[in-house]
Amino acid sequence: MATLLYRLGQLCVRRRRTVLIGWAVLLVGVAAGSVALGGETSEDLSLPGTESQEAFDLLEERFPEQGGSSTRVVIAAPAGASLDDPATARAIETTFEELAAVDGVSLATAPAPGSVSPDGLVTFGEVRYPLGPLEVEDSTIAGVEAAVEPARAVGLAVEFGGDVVPGRTMEPPSSEALGLVVAMVILLVSFGSVLAMGLPILTALVGLGIGIAGIGVLSAFTELPSIAPTLAVMIGLAVGIDYALFIVTRHRQNIALGMDVEESVARANGTAGGAVVFAGMTVVIAIAGLSVVGIPFLTVMGLAAAATVAVAVAVAITLLPALLGFAGANIDRLRVPGIKARTGGAEEGPTLGARWAAWVTHHRGPSLIGGVLVMALLAAPVASMRLGLPDDGVQPESSTQRRAYDLLAEGFGPGFNAPLTVVVDLSTAAVGTDEALGAVREAVAGTDGVLFADEPVVSPGGDTAILIAIPETGPADAATEALIRHVRGDVLPQVEQDQGVRVAVTGSTALGIDISDKLADALPLFMVIVIGLIFLLLLVVFRSILIPVKAALAILVSIGSAFGVVVAIFQWGWLKDVVGLQETLPIISFLPLMMFAILFGLSMDYELFILSRVREEYVHTGDPQGAVLTGLASSARVITAAALIMVSVFGAFVLGDDPIIKMFGVGLSVAVLLDATIVRMVIVPATLSLFDERAWWLPGWLDRLLPDVDIEGARLLEHLSERDAALTESDEQPALV
Repeated sequence: MATLLYRLGQLCVRRRRTVLIGWAVLLVGVAAGSVALGGETSEDLSLPGTESQEAFDLLEERFPEQGGSSTRVVIAAPAGASLDDPATARAIETTFEELAAVDGVSLATAPAPGSVSPDGLVTFGEVRYPLGPLEVEDSTIAGVEAAVEPARAVGLAVEFGGDVVPGRTMEPPSSEALGLVVAMVILLVSFGSVLAMGLPILTALVGLGIGIAGIGVLSAFTELPSIAPTLAVMIGLAVGIDYALFIVTRHRQNIALGMDVEESVARANGTAGGAVVFAGMTVVIAIAGLSVVGIPFLTVMGLAAAATVAVAVAVAITLLPALLGFAGANIDRLRVPGIKARTGGAEEGPTLGARWAAWVTHHRGPSLIGGVLVMALLAAPVASMRLGLPDDGVQPESSTQRRAYDLLAEGFGPGFNAPLTVVVDLSTAAVGTDEALGAVREAVAGTDGVLFADEPVVSPGGDTAILIAIPETGPADAATEALIRHVRGDVLPQVEQDQGVRVAVTGSTALGIDISDKLADALPLFMVIVIGLIFLLLLVVFRSILIPVKAALAILVSIGSAFGVVVAIFQWGWLKDVVGLQETLPIISFLPLMMFAILFGLSMDYELFILSRVREEYVHTGDPQGAVLTGLASSARVITAAALIMVSVFGAFVLGDDPIIKMFGVGLSVAVLLDATIVRMVIVPATLSLFDERAWWLPGWLDRLLPDVDIEGARLLEHLSERDAALTESDEQPALV
């Protein structure tokens, strides 16, 4: 592997113009394809094999009038007024007549006589569309917003909720820019050179551009969740900069040792590039492993993010060497005044990283215990984690969907925002339709925790019916989840048996329960597959039994601690104002699985980079303690810079409005921070020092079976040293490897 990457680095330097043109053509081509195909992301969260999905599918097949998408129109009278006023009533009637006339609206249901709040100030109706939320034309949405003017003209407040929300504002794409600016500052401080800073940024942007454009092309052929591009940006930008940082750092060290540019780039690609390739492989394996879960939207999210990481790796080991060739010996030109351009080489004398490594390895026992205790304390809140899906109650107070949510909660109670959709399949009924539906409604309405149940609505074919039940508690309340489980597991089975019908409960809260249950069932298999594959990868890379075990345990510790911090902030409300969260909420159902996949892969970046340096020293010297000191000392600076870059990129997304993106931003940034500090700088060196030579033990029979991938470039460097020595003796010019 190292020799292959060495030769690739040489080739890219020599053919740098061809490499640059090739990547530019690819970027433009994929971007043009994305624009031409015009793919869009989707809000669809299909869950094959779940009760919620079966209910949705049944409605789509037999009762399409109740399918499609909808807008809930919430109307409120000002204090001192009343909805019963004749002028107000006429304005509301006119409003819904105009809503029904909007092109693209299939049905506009005016407020029913019983849909007025007890105080007479709030009511609501519904607008339905025959298409999915993202398929509704902009002109239709604009028409709906304009059609409510008669109500607003008489002083009524009109707000929107539901699948299609007129007036919803999109978050400006400032998070990526902010993270990028912070990354530039960190690289400037780390390198002290504008040119050295610019190369990682440029290559990361090229890789990210290709990855995002590729997602645009993919979305034209398959449904991609709306969060997929944002996650790809977060991950692709962070790893793209980090991978380039590792290679540029090694290149600058080689230049400082007096190597010519081509040789320096080739060696950097053959050593640090090997760590980049295998780090990228672990990220791709972990994220692509989401495919085994069996949830379509998670599968495509994982594959999209994994593809973006794969592009970042390819850019780092081909385009970056070409750009380093263009830079030549000027890599440290355009220096920043007042910042020393350090390379991290041994010739610069003892560094803070070296002194820290010496202290940790000298106090390895207390360091290990202290690090583990801190991580365990941070992970403690995980025991109370509650999963669910976000609702409009966590949206910004300035948004129309949040105002509609609050008006309904104030006027009718919190349960109005958590309706249960009960779908009845009458095709197998053993009794009459009216009798069967009456029994279903009576059973649901009589359940403790249900405020009331509407009259059933029967499909034109008479074989399917739908009724809405309103719980007493809100969508994020644990009591609502308990109610749904009770209705599904205890109440409805008896009705089904007595009446000969099939009944399913769906709705946003029920969908969240189904997602949580399916993910909980899939998580053990997913963890076994991902940990098993990465264990095998590390076994091959480092030729050790203990190193892969230690790596898996250390990463699980950092992930658990990050989950604990997320629970404390988002579920308990600690520091929620700091992250701009207005209300507490359950942890997003798919966040644990997604974060596990992403973090298990990203954490391997630092694991591979540190351990490859440690193993490189151990192979050369045979001194396990000295290898830990040298490996950590030489890696501390670049690991710190890389971690700060990832933390800044992920942390910038906390500034957005979307609570899902906020949660990912907090979880990923905290996990990387903990992993790069407490885990990599305390727990890992202390453990390696305690293991001593046992850390690199491998049974002889297994050693003979495993391929030698030479990730740290030991055999490559040995060969190059022998070549240089022979050339020095014969006074010949260097030949190609």
